[in-house]
Amino acid sequence: MSIKDSILAVALAAVLPFTCVAYANPETEPENAAVDAEVIETEDAAQYISPEEFVASLEFKSGRVVLGNDLATLNLPDTLVFLDGENAQRLLVDGWGNPPDDVPPLGMILPAGVSPLADESWGVTVEYEDSGYVSDEDAADIDYGDMLKDMQADMREANTWREENGYEAVQLVGWAAEPHYDAEGKKLYWAKELKFGDSDANTLNYNIRVLGRKGVLVLNFVANMDQLAEIEASVPAVLAATEFNPGQRYAEFDPDLDTVAAYGLGALVAGKVAAKTGLLALLLVLLKKFWFIPVVLGGWLFKRIGMRKKQAPVDAVSAPVAPVAEAKPQEPAQTVMDLNKPDDADKR
Repeated sequence: MSIKDSILAVALAAVLPFTCVAYANPETEPENAAVDAEVIETEDAAQYISPEEFVASLEFKSGRVVLGNDLATLNLPDTLVFLDGENAQRLLVDGWGNPPDDVPPLGMILPAGVSPLADESWGVTVEYEDSGYVSDEDAADIDYGDMLKDMQADMREANTWREENGYEAVQLVGWAAEPHYDAEGKKLYWAKELKFGDSDANTLNYNIRVLGRKGVLVLNFVANMDQLAEIEASVPAVLAATEFNPGQRYAEFDPDLDTVAAYGLGALVAGKVAAKTGLLALLLVLLKKFWFIPVVLGGWLFKRIGMRKKQAPVDAVSAPVAPVAEAKPQEPAQTVMDLNKPDDADKR
């Protein structure tokens, strides 16, 4: 007998007794499985927290808030509060049902005195793009009407691939607020109205960019289209509250030391509408809010999802799976925020 055959025989001998026991007691495994499932369900239910408990667990800050490693400062009025990156990610994912991001935002600004789970709530995600110094020399030369037409054409082109791969089309309806540049404050802001598939309600995509010495602060409002008037009323307070710290300010740019971005203001508005490769993956809109998902203490939603996958592998297999491109030379847009990030190809 060869060594290979000997190993196989030993393996069969080790497994056979357990196999015989299983066949001799056919009801043992289902009973044990039922008990295990009951225990898991009991433990799982005990870990649920209510919407009120979830909101109470968020660590809201007020007044002066420093972002990043002394990057910028928010001087919030009494009407606004702040969540750091970890708490903002929890609200976006567990509270509002958005897809998780590998890198959480620097934080999130919200209206004070309003539950983030209430219908009238809204938020402003705060991120930073270390893209270099963005010149504003082209500010007066940009034709935002022509830019809108180009962006709509790019969106239609991207929708061809989306629809062929089973994703709903995204229509750029138009400007909800035409781009405006504050040359003195070095702040650019605009709003787009988007329509996803056959949705009855359009999506508001309100953006603010604060130019700095080495990059751009990216502020995106997460709200519904019917909140446009309220958001526009809040924009001045958000603009006034956001400033780069000394050493990071736009006026401190040093051409001998600092990197210059290979794009201007127009690229900040046009953003990443379609990938140059012709492949645009599923775009998941960052919405306020889908629903409140009962979260699990100690691991939140992610731990619960993992548990469910282990309990019901059949359901996991039968669930629809998004198509995967064989080659992904460029990171696809995952949220509405990605639509406003300059294409890597445009930076070169």
